[in-house]
Amino acid sequence: MIFLGIDYGEKRIGLSFGDELGLAVPLGAAAQKTKKERVAHIGKMIEQRKITDLVVGYPLNMDGSAGFKAQEVDVFVGLLEKRFGLPVHRADERLSTHQARSDMKKTGKKANRKSGEIDSRAATVILQDFLDERILT
Repeated sequence: MIFLGIDYGEKRIGLSFGDELGLAVPLGAAAQKTKKERVAHIGKMIEQRKITDLVVGYPLNMDGSAGFKAQEVDVFVGLLEKRFGLPVHRADERLSTHQARSDMKKTGKKANRKSGEIDSRAATVILQDFLDERILT
């Protein structure tokens, strides 16, 4: 299986890549101007990297409940399923952006929000957690 990790955002969509070896790595974010262009970018990544499964960060509240943002992600997941016909796995994304920022600070790298780098690093955290869980079970 070959996975594309996705951290959904209204303006930028973070992307990461991983496979059964169990290591997630960041890809360039889908940061195009329109949602249609961002989804097309995801399609290119799916094709280029021969993706078999999508792992989408699911924004649960800290108490584990699904709120308004989770509903937005549900709509986005529906779009992905319809457009690409691949299995989509929802993965808990609580604190993924916080962890991505923290990891960047540790390396001394400054985050440029508009570049989508934080978003792709968050997608990497989400995908890595998903892969780790699959390997341990």
